[in-house]
Amino acid sequence: MASTGLVRGMGSFFKECAHPSSRWSKCPHEYTIRYRNASGRQTEESGFTTQELAKSRLAEVYHARKSSPMSVHKAELIKKYGSMQFAAYTADWLKGQRHQSPTTLRNTESTLKNHLFPAFASRRMGTFDHKVVEAFITEMERNGVGLAAQTNAFIRLKTILSDAHRLGLYEDSPMKGVRPPQYDPARAVIPSVPQLQSIRTAGDDVFRLVAELMSGCGLRNGEAYAVNIKNIVADDVYRVREQVNQATKSYARLKHRKANEYRDVPLPTRTRHAIERYADTYGTVDGYLLRNPKDITLAMPHHIITTQWRKVKASGLVDIPEGMVLYGLRHFFASNCLSNGIPITDVAEWMGHRNVQITFTFYRHLMPGSISHAAELLDLGLAA
Repeated sequence: MASTGLVRGMGSFFKECAHPSSRWSKCPHEYTIRYRNASGRQTEESGFTTQELAKSRLAEVYHARKSSPMSVHKAELIKKYGSMQFAAYTADWLKGQRHQSPTTLRNTESTLKNHLFPAFASRRMGTFDHKVVEAFITEMERNGVGLAAQTNAFIRLKTILSDAHRLGLYEDSPMKGVRPPQYDPARAVIPSVPQLQSIRTAGDDVFRLVAELMSGCGLRNGEAYAVNIKNIVADDVYRVREQVNQATKSYARLKHRKANEYRDVPLPTRTRHAIERYADTYGTVDGYLLRNPKDITLAMPHHIITTQWRKVKASGLVDIPEGMVLYGLRHFFASNCLSNGIPITDVAEWMGHRNVQITFTFYRHLMPGSISHAAELLDLGLAA
């Protein structure tokens, strides 16, 4: 079955017979037309004896659809919002997000400020397409933006552009076919044991304690900043209960956990001694060790450690592998566990991942030779 296209959006006509289109004018079969009705559903009509009648009907349907109240309204929306700048459109969109929690709104505003506005603030809404979105993701990767931040920016952008798509600004969603930011194992730079020892002695005591917690217990940055001596539930177990939210600068529930949920992680003796030594030296506030230096009643903000990390790297006095970010200390914990034969299911629980597949995707490359080792064991079994 062949078909012939008309003006874009008008539809097409064809014959349900074996004759090529070059023979349609002479074959006796009737024409069928196909078009989208006012509600967007694909519709077919048949019984047209000539090509001119088929085209005439398509034109009639097309113009009726274009002049329908729904189409006129859509055209008005495109005119109003298509030329609107991203920043202005987003301000309107935010007004409709009242159902979101205060924490979610703060995170959204942080993502807009730090990632989306620098890239798109003045861009006209009608000019977004998949190439624009792809270029944005590529630029974040090139600038070394963390995967979590990339993902948050992608999700927020997708939500906003989907809202615009529902208004009819785009024929196809600008997100169609765009692959979300992906974790690249090659970008997970992990320090060696000597390099870790060097990093653990850099910076001030606050930085050193965070380095101990991330590399020794696998805590995320914000979880380490919320360290509390009361969470040592056994000599070898630390209970992770909360984290310092980067946007709100306050204590919040754990990632992928409901309020008051926790996870227990192994507590190496060295890390426990680091916690106790810091508490003995500087004291605690309701058990919390790290506080805002300007107001000890508040949690310690993220920038305290990130600023130190930049200074440590810039000093050139510490052996830090090229491309390593602070999160590499947490990667070291996973590497240390897996290389010592600890089951990946346990590591997934301790890392706080939603499921073991995430852990496998992130850290499969940290199990070198596992297939070869399995082949050796199978050979031994077969030779028995």
